[in-house]
Order: sequence, then structure tokens, then C-alpha cells
Amino acid sequence: MLQSTHRRDPEFTLFDVVPGPAAFGAAAHIDDVRALDAAATADLRRAWLKYQVLSIPGQHLDDAAQIVLGRRLGTLKITNPLPNPLARADLPGHLPGLAQAPRDLRYPEITIVSNIVRDGRALGGLGSGELTWHSDMCQFERPPSATLVYGAEIPPGQGSTSFANMELAAAGLPEAELAALAALSIKQDEVMDSAGHPRAGHAPVTDVRRSPGRAQPLVTRHPETGRPALFLGRRLYAYVPGLSLAESERLLDRLWAHATRPDYVWTHHWKQGDIVIWDNRSVLHKRDPFDPAARRMLRRVVVEGDALSRYEPAATLSHNHAHA
Repeated sequence: MLQSTHRRDPEFTLFDVVPGPAAFGAAAHIDDVRALDAAATADLRRAWLKYQVLSIPGQHLDDAAQIVLGRRLGTLKITNPLPNPLARADLPGHLPGLAQAPRDLRYPEITIVSNIVRDGRALGGLGSGELTWHSDMCQFERPPSATLVYGAEIPPGQGSTSFANMELAAAGLPEAELAALAALSIKQDEVMDSAGHPRAGHAPVTDVRRSPGRAQPLVTRHPETGRPALFLGRRLYAYVPGLSLAESERLLDRLWAHATRPDYVWTHHWKQGDIVIWDNRSVLHKRDPFDPAARRMLRRVVVEGDALSRYEPAATLSHNHAHA
């Protein structure tokens, strides 16, 4: 039975897709994602592209089934395991004797996001603290196109994940301002993670203009829809090349305040068995902190993406006419 008071989207007939209360995000009500045929898989992908964040409640996925589902969206990327900050001797609060559990080499595509410790080993990464707004692996030349997360163990009412829609944020700017921003780039910092900890092997940054990082377009064009989006990545240590430090800080502060306005944000309140798939090219996400004594485990896979394309207003207009 559908739990939402919102009407289903009639565009999708193989399973119910129910838009949420925000301007983006929807729930796909599927009995068992493991049984999707080719037509239903195509609809799943269309729903994900249309709504940008898609939740699928009530699923039962083991590691192998999650990899199969992720591959329906594209080629999966093997990424570095995420460390638990309590297992890092170089960070304050390190627990002596706590080790990081090794990755399960049978399923190298899966990354564990968890605060659970078992037999003196941290099973996953990022602990229980807040994770600030970010897009996954924004410092890579080719950030993931999609992130697919399964709620394997969820503490009731804790650790919600919020999403901010960067296409809505771009559309909310005056056309002239968006065109001016499209000529700029943003250097995505490689030092800090979304938990606010320096990545292993990196020293704290004293001048963001000289911090290691990759320049990406500040406004991107979605490779499948043609729509423009702000590409902000992470706020800490970001820099807009060509501007003075003060100018860069003022611009980024203003854009972040605009992009995370409540009307551009939707929050998912996790339940065990939820799958959430989001378009990493067009939404940011963040996690609320939760009780360190509670147990939470998410399993994540990411789909390989392409190099980011800079938004060019004339090119986007031509793209829209071609697909009209």
C-alpha cells in the first residue's frame, strides 16, 4: 500500500512512482528490485533521471544483488574504502587498538558507510558525525554519475540524508548571472573529506589558492538532459581561480547560501531496507549526525561518470530544440 498522499506519476506503468512533497525526489514502489526485467529497469532509470533522487523502500539486498542492481545503471567504479575516524591514529579521539576492517575483496565495488565496531575492527567509514554538503568524489576528473545506497542497518529516526538540487539552484539565478558564472571554474579540494577530516597523507591547508585540487566548471551541463546545474562540490577549501581570495570567498558563500535554500532541499528519513539512488551530477547531499551508540550501516556503490561539460547557454538552447 502506498504511504504517500501524493499521486503516482502516470508516466510510469510497470511500478508506481510517487513524487515527494519537494520539487524533486520520488519513491518507486517495487516489490523486489532483484526481479526487474529490461523494461522495468529502463523505467527505473527514467524515473531516476526525471526525479534525480529516487527511494525504493522495503528491499532485501545482499552484496551480490546490490552490485547487480548498480550495474543496471552503468559501470560500477571501485573506490578507496572510507576510514572510520576513530581508527585513524592521526586524528583526535582515536581509540587505541581499534583497527579498520579490510574491504571484502569478493565485492570490491561496495563501500561501507558505518559506525559499527565488531571484534576491535571498524566495519566501515565516516563514523556517526555530521557529513556536510557535498557531491561524491567531486575532486575526480570524472565524478560518479550515480550513487546507489542500501540501508542495511538503520537506527530509527536518526541519520537522515538531505539532498539539495543544483539544477533548481541554477534555474533560480538570473540568466545573465548564470551565464557569467558559467565562464568560471571551481577548484575542488582534495585534502578534506565530508566529515571535516584531512585525508590520509595530506597536511592542513593554509592558503586555498595553493591547495591540491582539480578545477571543474562552476556551471555544468547534464550529459543526458542538457540542463544546467551549479557544481559546488564541497565548500571547505574551495576556490574560484582568477578571483582574489576575498572575491572567491564572497562568491562561494553567496552561492552556497542560495543553493541550499529550503525550497531546493529534500530530506530522506531512512528505514531499514531502503534503497536511495541519486544523480551525483545534479544534487548535493549531507547527513545528519546520530547517536554514536546507535548502529548504522549503509552499503554504497557508485556508477562511473564522464568528464564534466561546461554549461554554454547557446549550446543548451540547441540541445533542447533538438530534443523537442
